[in-house]
Amino acid sequence: MLTTPRIPVIDVADLYASPAALRALARRIGTAARDVGFFSIVNHGVPERLVADVFTATRAFFALPREVKESVSLERSPHYRGYARIGFEKLDPGRPGDVKESFNVGREFTPDDPGVLAGKPFHGCNQWPELPGFRTTLLTYYDVLLDLVIALHRAVALDLGADEHTFAPDFDRALGVLRLLHYPPHPGDFDERLFGAAPHTDYGNLTLLAQDDVGGLEVRMRDGTWVAVQPEPGAFVCNIGDSLMRWSNDIYVSNPHRVVNRSARERYSVALFGDPNADAMIACLPSCAGPERPAKYPPITYAELLRSKYEATYRP
Repeated sequence: MLTTPRIPVIDVADLYASPAALRALARRIGTAARDVGFFSIVNHGVPERLVADVFTATRAFFALPREVKESVSLERSPHYRGYARIGFEKLDPGRPGDVKESFNVGREFTPDDPGVLAGKPFHGCNQWPELPGFRTTLLTYYDVLLDLVIALHRAVALDLGADEHTFAPDFDRALGVLRLLHYPPHPGDFDERLFGAAPHTDYGNLTLLAQDDVGGLEVRMRDGTWVAVQPEPGAFVCNIGDSLMRWSNDIYVSNPHRVVNRSARERYSVALFGDPNADAMIACLPSCAGPERPAKYPPITYAELLRSKYEATYRP
């Protein structure tokens, strides 16, 4: 059952203000991260024109003929970059494939990048369709949103009792993923079996989601009720991922969420998954453990964690 939205809205203009203002912002973000795991951010500094351009590019890509989209299929990439057709992704492996199509872009590596040449996990080249301006728009958006994610980590670190720059070394070669998403109207009545995106948690640290005005994102609250997250002009929905949950020793907990396009319209959204470096060691922060709260998870590199998640999601 859906209930009235209760997702906090946080003004993040103080990310770039005085130390005292940043600490106050950190407390607001920390409260939302503990209580809900989801919140919207406003006054983030991302130009409205850039967001509009990336939605224009998103609609243009998904309007391409199927054979053009399939020419840059994610199934051709061992690094999970490119187009995923409707039904290919299963965010819940026990359910039918999700009723959505997507397009993944990662850090823009060149073929002679040392990580690419060494065969490092998730260090592959992006696949690009022949679509004027598409690559430039997406890479510009990717860089701006990843910078915002890194800035938000300053507040997260402070809230968790660490130095504000704690996460910086783990994001200097971040594996952030930009995903364009298209959800057709839900086929028939919703019976809690078929989803646009089945209930799941995100894999990385922080996700920033831009929505169109159709709606469809639903979040499971700590009490088990589902809340519809209404789109707000100019806002990004931000949520905690599994990696940050492990780093914080479950002080922050990633919340399940899903997408059900109950409208009769096409739904588009754009997500930036704020994933750290491939070799970042995801281990409990010293400030998040103690005699009465021992570390709950063994250390793991982010590449290892991400591989385990992707193999479940994209298993044939």
